[in-house]
Amino acid sequence: YMRNLDTIYTDATCYESSMRYPTDTKLLWECVEKVYTMMCEASKELGIHRMRTKYLDVAHDNMAYVKQRHHTNKRTRRMIRRQLDLLGKILKELRRLDRENPCAGIFSDKQLAEIETITKIYRQQHKHHESGNAKESIPNRIVSVNKPYIRPIVRGKEVKKVEFGAKCNNIQVDGLSFIEKLSFNAFNEGTRLVHCVKLAEKLFGEKITKLAGDCSYSGNANRSFCSEQNIVTSFSQKGRKRETTSTVSMVKKELARVRATAMEGSFGTQKEHYGLKRISGRIKKTEILIIFFGIHTANAVQLARRIAKAELHQAA
Repeated sequence: YMRNLDTIYTDATCYESSMRYPTDTKLLWECVEKVYTMMCEASKELGIHRMRTKYLDVAHDNMAYVKQRHHTNKRTRRMIRRQLDLLGKILKELRRLDRENPCAGIFSDKQLAEIETITKIYRQQHKHHESGNAKESIPNRIVSVNKPYIRPIVRGKEVKKVEFGAKCNNIQVDGLSFIEKLSFNAFNEGTRLVHCVKLAEKLFGEKITKLAGDCSYSGNANRSFCSEQNIVTSFSQKGRKRETTSTVSMVKKELARVRATAMEGSFGTQKEHYGLKRISGRIKKTEILIIFFGIHTANAVQLARRIAKAELHQAA
């Protein structure tokens, strides 16, 4: 039920996770609330007075900050500084309690993992705050306490410049999509063209002769590879325009048209109708599983329609 197995289309998209937009103040206050609750529970369990902190003052200040419609840079830096000071003090107290009571088991494995994640967030945010450069890039930046594996992925779109979720490089053969690479870290999809060709040839056992991708795939290395393999691409010519046969020109235009409609349309269909617009999984493996089933459920529906159409045509 599949045709044109020698033609592939490739593009990348981001399947966003279901989470609120992570500003520095929101992330730090979420960390403060979690560790403060742990400190109160640990002190109660050990039967000791909990450490005095400025938690109520910072909570009141944070609520006033949230209610403000516009935030100045000075006000934001002050709020972050207060949250960092409070967070560092509570983390120090938690480490002291755990060190002085090794046999009490006051923290569960889940809480210890959360403390480790929050400690990494504290170090990243503290270093970022001390640098004074709001646009400084933070390596392996954590943007969620509950989902520490998610990274900000800069897509450069006009409406949404940064997305948070899994970046997926897909190939499409005769309307069916297949995952070539999926990662929660940002990667350059332009370096995956050779892998896309090899994956398609491995899946279907046919030599790829036509390929379509956007401008991010049209690097010199990819162009040389396609020329060596005699693959016709949708890439625009570099340098001076040379005369080409009308057939090759028409093939290039058709490849570009189908990629811009069918490939982009498949992403929209998967996100709007197969639950991939906002991935609601709570752990990394669950999110990957949801993406996998969403893409291949869309493929199964297309194949079912083709089979039903073929059977109806045969019966007629």
